[in-house]
Amino acid sequence: MIDWLRLAETLISSPWLYAVLIAVSFLDSFLPLIPSEPVVIVAGVYAATGQTTIVFVIAATTLGAFLGDLVPYTAGRLLGARVLKRLPPGSKRRAAHDWFTRELDARGGFVLVTTRFIPVGRYLATLSTGLVRYPLGRYLMFIAFATAAWSAYTALTGYLGGVLFQENTLLAMAVGVGLAFVVTGFIEVVRRVRAEPVTSPQQPRP
Repeated sequence: MIDWLRLAETLISSPWLYAVLIAVSFLDSFLPLIPSEPVVIVAGVYAATGQTTIVFVIAATTLGAFLGDLVPYTAGRLLGARVLKRLPPGSKRRAAHDWFTRELDARGGFVLVTTRFIPVGRYLATLSTGLVRYPLGRYLMFIAFATAAWSAYTALTGYLGGVLFQENTLLAMAVGVGLAFVVTGFIEVVRRVRAEPVTSPQQPRP
């Protein structure tokens, strides 16, 4: 397995670093074991010392993540018809499918943007949007914003750590990763608070 973090540190002063950022953020969009956040944070830390360019770090990461989010969506579209055939009307699974479709119609942007910051959530959301055949145009618009926001936030947390602790690279990385966990946790709490509980309709009394 490729050690992406070590590879990024080896190429930190090379233009090939941006190719690594594109690749790691692309793969992380549908492969949970690929650690994109630490790699992007490291690139942000070194941007504070001038060894990388923060704008290029954000642009490369955004591009890779945007292209990567198309993979699970496309897979979901291709599998959607087969999945729907296995969800008979009236079943609980069909009800869950229909509920998620309505949720996306009502708040698709919120779902796609917030789940982009949650590693497991992003895979489930992008795959599910394909399964329910969420409109491609709206999907592209929302993931463009989501991946740009995620890339900027991840890179800038590293950059902030690098600015505050320029003489201690390891501490700067630790601060960057810590900030990333704190903000990600906050976003997940907000998402859970805003999520409306699903209640089954009450049966009329005889």
